[in-house]
Amino acid sequence: MAKTKPAKPQDNKPMEQILFLTADKLRKNIDAAEYKSYVLGLLFLKYVSDAFDVLHQKILKKEGEYAYDDPEDKLVYSAEYVFFVPEKARWNYIVTRAKLPTIGEEVDTAMDLIEKDNPKIRGVLFKQFAQSKLDKVTLGELIDLINNMDLGTEAAQRKDLFGVVYEYFLGQFALAEGRKGGQFYTPRSVVSLLIAMLEPTKGKVYDPCCGSGGMFVMSEKFVEQHQGRIDDITIYGQESNQTTWKLCVMNLAIRGIDPEQVKWNSEGSFLKDAHPDLKADYIIANPPFNVSDWSGELLRQDGRWKYGVPPNGNANYAWLQHFLYHLAPKGKAGIVLSKGALTTKQGSEYEIRKNMVEAGVIDCIINLPTKLFLNTQIPACLWFLNRDTNRLRKGEVLFIDARNLGHLVNRRTREFDENDIKQISETYHHWLNTRDEYEDIPGFCKSTVVADIEAMDFVLTPGRFIGLPDEEDDFDFTERFNYLQIELHNQMLQESALNERIKSNLSKIVEASNV
Repeated sequence: MAKTKPAKPQDNKPMEQILFLTADKLRKNIDAAEYKSYVLGLLFLKYVSDAFDVLHQKILKKEGEYAYDDPEDKLVYSAEYVFFVPEKARWNYIVTRAKLPTIGEEVDTAMDLIEKDNPKIRGVLFKQFAQSKLDKVTLGELIDLINNMDLGTEAAQRKDLFGVVYEYFLGQFALAEGRKGGQFYTPRSVVSLLIAMLEPTKGKVYDPCCGSGGMFVMSEKFVEQHQGRIDDITIYGQESNQTTWKLCVMNLAIRGIDPEQVKWNSEGSFLKDAHPDLKADYIIANPPFNVSDWSGELLRQDGRWKYGVPPNGNANYAWLQHFLYHLAPKGKAGIVLSKGALTTKQGSEYEIRKNMVEAGVIDCIINLPTKLFLNTQIPACLWFLNRDTNRLRKGEVLFIDARNLGHLVNRRTREFDENDIKQISETYHHWLNTRDEYEDIPGFCKSTVVADIEAMDFVLTPGRFIGLPDEEDDFDFTERFNYLQIELHNQMLQESALNERIKSNLSKIVEASNV
């Protein structure tokens, strides 16, 4: 009797993981930085088509309030936040063409048709499936696999299945692209912590380096979880990478979030601020760390530098002041930054940090554990800024050290779980509202006044105040990198001098032997 083959390990994997493994086949033809556009584009097409089909069927069956609607009336669909999908763009039609050598052109045409009927995503969808470098057999296999997934049906929407798959893919693509790839993606647990700290329930939410839009998506989820409505908050964003901006618009559009105020320009938020008059209630951002070519030399007289002109060689304090400039009078901001920004004394950074502390705009600093981010191993921290001058804790700063929280999900990636996020955010809210539940905890949190920070020469590393060892806490990537550069340069000079001496001595030996 033949033995039954044991099930393959991947058979027990969630659908999104199996799908990603299959999608990974595209990498034989496509660079890692590009193939996310193909896969996420197809997922988007499947999702909008599924969602369209649900409403289309209700209209065809004349169910309830749709009894008198025209199934081809685009306004009916837009009123329900559903994309109208023309006949030759519908998934069922695409599947029938999946095995044809022209499938690339068919998908490009479908994307074009959807854009024409849905102005909010015009110019956003990826339309390069007909390229010769893309293997059409593999493309057809991928379409077949995606065909097995219900993404936009009512049951799938209740579970936010497409959101889960889309976010999983963004994270996996960031991992696949390596250090640079993760710039479009902030890990979910870090975004969740930022949202739990800020609690954006109503008003304007702004992210001037918005990546794939994770901050906006989680803000909307927070509102819904707290019995709010999706239009209780309005989102404003900017992104300088066009491919990333397109991912963001798709990410928002499929969740019914209006992407109208999420702008793209190649100059970026410093040189061409897309929302120059915006005063936001909440700013949530993960700007790129330690950017040295941010064109600071062109912005020396800029009105955003209230606390000091940031140095040309590092944009960290330009970002902090850009956020403060755009905060409403009672606005709050949560920002991810390199930990070196807590201690640096290069250029004007010390003075800017000192001025911000004395002005009372810093609410809380959180020291993060390693391996939370996909694109960098640089130690990171969270800054929370607060412009409310009447808040109870003005003049104080809460320091939290979260380096011992989180758990490894694999060898190189760490995550916060719900308990970690709850512990950190509740500590902050108890402190901010001066509740009896708050107390300093050695090794974890400490409430500090400006005089104590001044005594530490305005260094903001939590370990200095909380009592954890400082050796790792004071690591400054920029300073260490500059030191190593100088050391390498000196060693190369020494090597060059040594080589010259060796050559000179050898020449003398040769001359002596010829005498």
